[in-house]
Amino acid sequence: MEYHKPVLFDEVMENIISEGDAVYVDCTLGGGGHTEGMLERSSTESKVIGIDQDKEAINFAKERLKKYGNKIEIFQDNFRNLDTVIYLAGHNKVDRILMDIGVSSNQLDNLERGFSYRYDAKLDMRMDRNLKISAYEVVNDFSEKEIADIIYKYGEEPKSRKIAKNIVEYRKNKKIETTLELSEIIIKSIGKSMKKHPSKRTFQAIRIFVNKELEVLEEALDKAVNLLNNNGKLLVITFHSLEDRMVKEKFREYENPCTCPPEIPVCVCNKKSLGKVITKKPIIAKESELNENNRAHSAKLRIFERKEYR
Repeated sequence: MEYHKPVLFDEVMENIISEGDAVYVDCTLGGGGHTEGMLERSSTESKVIGIDQDKEAINFAKERLKKYGNKIEIFQDNFRNLDTVIYLAGHNKVDRILMDIGVSSNQLDNLERGFSYRYDAKLDMRMDRNLKISAYEVVNDFSEKEIADIIYKYGEEPKSRKIAKNIVEYRKNKKIETTLELSEIIIKSIGKSMKKHPSKRTFQAIRIFVNKELEVLEEALDKAVNLLNNNGKLLVITFHSLEDRMVKEKFREYENPCTCPPEIPVCVCNKKSLGKVITKKPIIAKESELNENNRAHSAKLRIFERKEYR
């Protein structure tokens, strides 16, 4: 198993490391690249909490980071439960929280998971094997309208209706069992003359739906901002427009949560600002990183700083 240098590594380190002792949380441990950067650069009394729901990633990271001893504590959980994890680690609040929302290339390339349209594998796409519904159920049991809606909403695929129609047509004769079977149906529906692989949006959509990725992200962001100490920072890296839009809107709402109509001269809803958005525009990868790592092209980093206004 090999993990690559994480995306936007230098930019994350520039913005996350605190001068004094701090408690850091890496909500998406993966191969432990960002976590190792934090462990390496933070003060000796600082602590890092790592979270990942993937057992393989945890085993890999534990081995990689064992030289840091009790400066690091690792938990197997979904990052939507970061409040519980932080409590179990013995803290009420923390100083830095990082979320890297990209699916690790290890998961995408793991044939058993059935995430990728590049390899033939059983249709699955669950990051957590305990989830009831996998990609297999979506394409074989859902109605044509439900499938079209999922592909349009989460994949922003303009030909979602045609793809859904062809999926339903195909499964009349046999179940859709594998990733390449599904991919062929999509290619027949929309043709091949695209810069990106024709199946990319549909596979992304089904993966987001199956893993409830947007609901998980929203819940995690709301918890994270309330778990930060004063002057604490929340850093979020996203890889596609739906997630980036959610982070941008959430950060805006935390900065200015007032829901009063603009014509009222004085705020009566009494919702207080939670802090300020540090990144008016997202931080994106430098040219040198783009040349080395294809995944960096779509990565965007946004940062929110917690301020307790009296």
